[in-house]
Amino acid sequence: MSTGADDALHPEDSGAEASPRPRAKVPWQPLGGQEPTAEPAEPPEQAEPEEGSAGKSRSGGFLSFLKETTIVLGIALVLSVLLKTFLIQAFYIPSESMQNTLQVGDRLIVNKLKPKYQDLKRGDIVVFVDPGGWLRTETQEPTVVEKALTWVGLLPQNANEHLIKRIIGMPGDTVECCDEEGRILVNGTPIDEPYIYPGAEPSEKEFSVTVPPAHLWLLGDNRPRSHDSRYSEGAVGGGFVPERNVVGSAWVIIWPFNHATFLTNPEETFAEVPSG
Repeated sequence: MSTGADDALHPEDSGAEASPRPRAKVPWQPLGGQEPTAEPAEPPEQAEPEEGSAGKSRSGGFLSFLKETTIVLGIALVLSVLLKTFLIQAFYIPSESMQNTLQVGDRLIVNKLKPKYQDLKRGDIVVFVDPGGWLRTETQEPTVVEKALTWVGLLPQNANEHLIKRIIGMPGDTVECCDEEGRILVNGTPIDEPYIYPGAEPSEKEFSVTVPPAHLWLLGDNRPRSHDSRYSEGAVGGGFVPERNVVGSAWVIIWPFNHATFLTNPEETFAEVPSG
């Protein structure tokens, strides 16, 4: 007799064939941890575009382009006005008064930091507003479009109210013409001027002036063709230009390309001149 512990029939004890136990399903993993390649799925059928959708896409792209272009132009306009107002401004040369340093038609950039934040010096070429009576010729009035483009800085400023000359006398200086060799004297010291137009005399007109405070004495490099401080004694200020009228100093010629150059101060010309 068997005990209750042996009542269970064991396959090993019965002569009958035992039924196999069901195996747990283990997910198959290929080497490398990759999933088995599945059969490629059929691509879903593309929905037919609705009528008019292509037109809407093109319209939206154009509006987006127009918006971006407007923003870019607006930013460029603001930057141009800021540059023109505070830093630089473009001008063109309409006359022969500064030859050969500047030729008729030259386009140049003026540094507006002078005299606002930097000191002016003898020898600087400066653009200034006519103090009154310097400009004697009639000039053609620009169109409304030209005025607008000039105001934002996209066109160079013309000389309708501006002039360009070289500083010879600073406040307190005594400027005279001339010594026995025909040279101009500043505070009693004769100066050699390499920038004067070839063959021209430093001045055909004799003068002796003392520059008042906050004013300048200016001459053109082409002395025979320059209406400058020498010939403005009857004008407002008597030929002296207030420093506040100076727009800035000429910095660089940008056009034409074959004449492009930086405009430097001839410091050696005035190196021996004492203070006035």
